[in-house]
Amino acid sequence: MIRLGMIGCGYWGPNLLRNFNGLDGVEVRVVADRVPARREFVAKGYPGVALVEDADVVLGDPAIDAVCIATPAASHFALVKQALEAGKDVFVEKPLALRTADAVTLTRLAEREGRVLMVGHSFLYNAAVREVKRRIDAGELGNVYYLYAQRLNLGIVRGDVDAAWNLAPHDVSIGCYLVGAAPKTVSATGIRALQPGEGGLDDVVFMSIGFENGVSMHVHVSWLDPQKVRKITVVGDKKMIVYDDVGSDKLFIYDRGIVRGDPVPLEQPTDFARFKMITRAGDLTVPEIKVPEPLNVQCRHFVDCVKTRAKPLTDGHNGTVVTAVLEAAGLSARAGGAPMPIEIPQ
Repeated sequence: MIRLGMIGCGYWGPNLLRNFNGLDGVEVRVVADRVPARREFVAKGYPGVALVEDADVVLGDPAIDAVCIATPAASHFALVKQALEAGKDVFVEKPLALRTADAVTLTRLAEREGRVLMVGHSFLYNAAVREVKRRIDAGELGNVYYLYAQRLNLGIVRGDVDAAWNLAPHDVSIGCYLVGAAPKTVSATGIRALQPGEGGLDDVVFMSIGFENGVSMHVHVSWLDPQKVRKITVVGDKKMIVYDDVGSDKLFIYDRGIVRGDPVPLEQPTDFARFKMITRAGDLTVPEIKVPEPLNVQCRHFVDCVKTRAKPLTDGHNGTVVTAVLEAAGLSARAGGAPMPIEIPQ
């Protein structure tokens, strides 16, 4: 039996609590939250769970084997560090940290202490995303040219982190997973419509990431948009795939592309291309995919890693890569969109 403590039960915490509490072999013993209303919420729904205000009570309890941290992003580094030093295995919501150096420190600390450190990049536990990855790795799309992601909605407007740090960790983690190569450079621009001025936060962010294998990714995130969109498009030279997270059908596979035809004769100097480019239009396939709740799959994975001491799919290094991309993107946005190298210490 894994004895679990939770720190934070605000916006996303209840979903984690519901999933961990429903797993066999897990006992959620205590939840820490500073807000009385959140403790009341837990008391009504989970009467057997102890409630405390201070996270130190959870981290200092030798009876707790593992902790789940679902607090504001700025608090992640200190809480994860304290938990690892206390000998706890740790699940922490994204992002792992707000500075790459801090993410590296936590990753190395977990390795040194022999602790499991897992970051909540939940879309890597989504069956539809994994199916896209399977098809890319099987060569079904051919050579991937580029991909782009849209994560848009009207609200929830955050006051602690901007749209990039709040929304883009999902798409950055998915992009790195699908491409299978390290991100090399990033450029970004933001729009401060609701929270302008010095010290304001970007409500809309446009980001371009270049990977070491030559693939490019564009990311558009916003909490100021009329539509709810959660979509990723991957374009290859054989096929193209669209993953739509909010649609009833999750995947659309297009057997379409552009093929190079015969060379253009030299006696036709007015032609705009050396080769004729011919559009190839094939079938549209909509595969039926069963998608279990990704959060449940993610929580089960953490529990399995705690039991077997295996390395999680979204381990500290995975979290460090995402943090490095977002930190470099912030530098780029402040530099007017200038490309920035992505430094990921080993």
